[in-house]
Amino acid sequence: MSCYIRSADGKKAPIELPDGVAVVLGRTPQTGILDRKCSKSQVELVADIEKRVVRVTQLGANPTTIGDVKLKKGEIRLMKEEDTLYMVNTLYPYTVVFSNKSTPNTTPSAKPKTTSRVSKSSPAAASPMRSIKDFFGGSSSESQKRSHQGGGTKSEPNNKRLKDGKADSKASENSGDSDEEDFSRKLRELQETAAKTSSASATVTRDSAAVQRGGVCSKDSWEEHGKLLVFNKKGVQASSKIAGFDIDGTIITTKSGKVFPTSPDDWRILYPEIPKKLKELLNDGYKVVFFTNQLGITRGKLKPEVFKAKAEAVLETLGIPVQVLVATGMGIYRKPVTGMWDYLCEKANDGVSVEKEDCLYVGDAAGRPANWAPDRKKKDFSCSDRLFTMNIGIKFYTPEEFFLGWKKAQFQLPTFDPKKLDPNGPLYDPPSSSLVSSSQEVVVTVGFPGAGKSTFIKEHLVPKGYAYANRDTLGSWQKCVAACEEAVKNGKSIVIDNTNPDVESRGRYISCAQKAGVTVRCFLFTATIELAKHNNRFREMTYKGKGHVSVNDMIINSYKSKFVAPSVNEGFSEVLNILFVPKFEDPKLQSLYEQFSEG
Repeated sequence: MSCYIRSADGKKAPIELPDGVAVVLGRTPQTGILDRKCSKSQVELVADIEKRVVRVTQLGANPTTIGDVKLKKGEIRLMKEEDTLYMVNTLYPYTVVFSNKSTPNTTPSAKPKTTSRVSKSSPAAASPMRSIKDFFGGSSSESQKRSHQGGGTKSEPNNKRLKDGKADSKASENSGDSDEEDFSRKLRELQETAAKTSSASATVTRDSAAVQRGGVCSKDSWEEHGKLLVFNKKGVQASSKIAGFDIDGTIITTKSGKVFPTSPDDWRILYPEIPKKLKELLNDGYKVVFFTNQLGITRGKLKPEVFKAKAEAVLETLGIPVQVLVATGMGIYRKPVTGMWDYLCEKANDGVSVEKEDCLYVGDAAGRPANWAPDRKKKDFSCSDRLFTMNIGIKFYTPEEFFLGWKKAQFQLPTFDPKKLDPNGPLYDPPSSSLVSSSQEVVVTVGFPGAGKSTFIKEHLVPKGYAYANRDTLGSWQKCVAACEEAVKNGKSIVIDNTNPDVESRGRYISCAQKAGVTVRCFLFTATIELAKHNNRFREMTYKGKGHVSVNDMIINSYKSKFVAPSVNEGFSEVLNILFVPKFEDPKLQSLYEQFSEG
């Protein structure tokens, strides 16, 4: 199959686009364009015949247009068959054609840039076999002829040969040497070079011996697994060494300079060093994997197909095979929780076991404070990337540390660490008090949503015969008050399982108890706001739809703003502090709970 572009008016011969070769066009003889607004290097075109697309990169100052989309300098877009490319200022239209027939009367394309692929029509592919004498050159008379002509070819000036090649320089100075002497000397040099190369190769092999490799991905593919998207780029190879990267703020940034992209095309590679560094990782046996949170997909703010096209365009620009894992919503896949990493290790690495000590991760959400760099950088929006690696147990770098070699910056970890909770700690304070009363009473709970109230009450009070009233299940505080009145009327103790942050909300039940002549106590659940948020995120990942109402951070923050610490002056006989003590029968749930889980 061949690929070419043809002018809409048909006055110019079609221009061939060899598979995988960069062709630069503009104000050139191939197009016949004389318009000075069109740069001589206006666009770069790279055909991918297998996918039947052409990658168009805008090079010139004035816009190229594909269909109705104008490209700015540096922008990249994929062009499909029969799409129209306007070379500059919506003028000089061309269409791309893929054909199983030979390219009809094409003009030679502009001299291609060096790419990772080798064109099927390249001279190297068509060159006949040559002997070692052919490699070194012909007879001494030919050497003398080259010497008189200045040596070398047009692409290799004599001064470069004198600088870069001792053998060529010596041959030029001693043009009287015999063929045998010249040949023997060059053969010795070639053997020495080969020996050095062999030694270096052996070293690399030894260094890489511990790296386990799996199969190579044969084609591009997207997969969807609930709130996880997975993209496998053709050429991705499984490995025991993983080099992970965030995307936004780490691999790319906005061209507009704004925090969030203004359009799907508002992106550029963050640092020029990035493509080279990623290729070095591949050469060192790493599998390069991008891990990104894209909550906007689930919330309907970002169309999946738009993100997919952007991700593929980024990889095309980088020019390397990469695996991409995308968390599209809240839950176990969202960083810093390790769901994406776990999926990679268990299901998306071709069965090759990942060695954590050989892995690394790079991300910009590193918990750095304001002015962490000399140019007064803003504080990081979160610490989720650094926490992601702490949850996994692998090395972490910021983009500046990894790509630019900057020294490590200061950072701040969250004040709450779930691993520091004591599963064997006391349940309440003061320890001299009693959880259960031998006489009838009303217990009013106070605490954040997610502070552990319901779980604690159902485990310690309900089995002891306490009636139970909960606003989430009954629907209103009025029904809770009615349940309280009914319980005390029937001589039963009751516990009111609500947040009850202020004096007014608690006063309703104190009044009810006092009218019935019943003692009323307060159970103050002391979990902090950070612990409450962590508990709610854990519930979202594990118990959603199993008796726990979904609570967002806005509701938790609202409780904090209304909170007034309870006291015996309100009418309570006692305020008992209830401490949060995590308990798990399932080790997997405990492991998940102990992970950092920023929102």
